[in-house]
Amino acid sequence: MNIFNVTDGAEQATSLPATGFLGAIVGGVLAGVIAHWLAVRKVPSWLRGLMPVLVIPLVASVVAGLLMILVLGKPINWLMTNLTDGLNSLSGSNAILLGVILGLMMAFDMGGPLNKVAYSFAAVGVGSASLASDAPELKIMASVMLAGMVPPIAMALATVLRPRLFTEAERENGKAGWLLGASFISEGAIPFAAADPLRVIPSIMLGSAVTGGLSQALDVTVRAPHGGIFVLFAVGNVLGFLISLAAGTVVGALAVLVAKTFFGATPAAAAGEADTDPAIPLTSPETARSRRATASA
Repeated sequence: MNIFNVTDGAEQATSLPATGFLGAIVGGVLAGVIAHWLAVRKVPSWLRGLMPVLVIPLVASVVAGLLMILVLGKPINWLMTNLTDGLNSLSGSNAILLGVILGLMMAFDMGGPLNKVAYSFAAVGVGSASLASDAPELKIMASVMLAGMVPPIAMALATVLRPRLFTEAERENGKAGWLLGASFISEGAIPFAAADPLRVIPSIMLGSAVTGGLSQALDVTVRAPHGGIFVLFAVGNVLGFLISLAAGTVVGALAVLVAKTFFGATPAAAAGEADTDPAIPLTSPETARSRRATASA
């Protein structure tokens, strides 16, 4: 009973457009740009002390929030809705194709907008999945998790198979990639992608696509939204899980090696390889003559 005769605001409230991870990224970048612009403005001396603790955060938050609500919210909501609807339309008879597309999205930017769209699509499905062990939502989560594990592990394997194609720093990152990938931390492959994006990103996308499609074909399911190999207790068809992961890892690693071998290694890797080439001893006459020529020049 409403003794104060107050109209329930929930009935008249205007719903704001849901922008998801993409909206959060855009809003955060927008607020940062506004804050930076305010920080470099010249202000009176009496206002300088208030700028970093009051003015900049308040103005940046309000302006960015209003822009998101009034200008950018609906376009981003439209984009997110269409992406989600497109992924939903691929489930069922096109499950393998859906797994391939989710794999491509997971490996494309490794923690970026496309990666987060694919992950949120799967994670939301896990929360609403039925109790059936073969629910489609659980298969989607398996494809996303496995595809996200592939990039770091594939790069780690590549550094072991052909270490001379990578710099010393990349080989060290490869050692960490085993655990990062096994933990479903796709960002473990970012150092490799940043150093050589044209060869690394398409290669790991290929590996993740293979894993995503194969996990759908093998009816692998995962009830946990995160964890990698540490949530095997929540995996349906563990053998299929491991086969899918291994297949995509091998394909991704071989693709990277082929790309670097036949389309040229990175300049840094080539320089590191030349410096440590065992075919030319550091004390050889050729090395000595080269050093004297360099010194005289």
